[in-house]
Amino acid sequence: MADIRLQRLAHLLVEYSTGVKKGEKVYISGEAITIPFITEVAKAAIKKGAFVEYTVNIPEIGETLLKEGSEEQLLKPSETFKLVVDNADVYITAWGTENTRVNSNIDPKKIQTRVRGNSETRKRFSEKMGSGEIRWCGTQFPTHADAQEANMSLREYEDFVYGAGLLDKEDPIAEWKKISAQQQRWVDYLNTKKELHIIAEGTDIKVKIEGRKWINCDGRVNFPDGEIFTSPVEDGIDGYITFSFPGIYAGKEIENIYLEVEKGKVVKATASKGEDLLHALLDTDQGARFFGEVAIGTNYGIQKFTKNMLFDEKIGGTIHMAIGDSMPEAGGKNRSAIHWDMLCDMRNGGKIYADGELFYENGKFIDEVLKK
Repeated sequence: MADIRLQRLAHLLVEYSTGVKKGEKVYISGEAITIPFITEVAKAAIKKGAFVEYTVNIPEIGETLLKEGSEEQLLKPSETFKLVVDNADVYITAWGTENTRVNSNIDPKKIQTRVRGNSETRKRFSEKMGSGEIRWCGTQFPTHADAQEANMSLREYEDFVYGAGLLDKEDPIAEWKKISAQQQRWVDYLNTKKELHIIAEGTDIKVKIEGRKWINCDGRVNFPDGEIFTSPVEDGIDGYITFSFPGIYAGKEIENIYLEVEKGKVVKATASKGEDLLHALLDTDQGARFFGEVAIGTNYGIQKFTKNMLFDEKIGGTIHMAIGDSMPEAGGKNRSAIHWDMLCDMRNGGKIYADGELFYENGKFIDEVLKK
């Protein structure tokens, strides 16, 4: 019998996150180890009257392509991904793997080439998400490998994953609606501002946000959720930022990332580990040296760094910025084949000012600001 929390997750994704309707085309994907997830989501979608398709990914095939594939093969776009982007009304994906280090020894340039191969499809996907033509939600299915990355047993990791999504509550959808209302107050506040000034250890950076829309992340696009974000003005970022936690890309870690930014563009980048991959990612395409996102994590039920950005970017008391593709729904115009989040801890002296007003300090919003 499936874990009741997995059944609640499937119900939430179909009913609340993506709002599946009768007659819609729903695509579900994940690795073979996530088949219990795929099955429960498919059941929930079928009960809504949707037409369901699914794909099961095999990591070993992807590894072989990256290691042994020619440049021509690496640049060939995924026909499966194209099919989804061209046809889906709803796309629900699960992260979860048997081996989080499958790409550890892959040449960074090959990863870069593969990313470029899917760039046009990713661009269409981003545009269709922004317009609402596709409703996507991604989530985590607990596995032994992901639990090991988080230094937990599988049972502990299941409790962590499902707890972060409030799936241990009797009515998780009601709980997420409450969170949505709380976060909307700060979205409304920031939608009136022109510039952020972020200060933390090794960080002093100004980010222009005028004319951009802040998005309330309340469990509808990825799950569990808990952040507010926007896409910054493309040439409106100046300063430097140090990311407190390792950046993870394709299962590879990049540590102590430091970026200097002038007029929105990364002009200097260093890392104590994985610097070759960092530079390869920044050189992916013209848009990869510009930023697609600035965000504040709001899920204070997540406090542990688990090397999984689905959870880590939501950690209450942190901010993150992403190089690469921006979100059209937020007004973002930067286009890139990558969108890569990096995390900065604000809990020890961090401050954020909006148009000169301090509204966030030591990892927490200052509620009194909203009472003025």
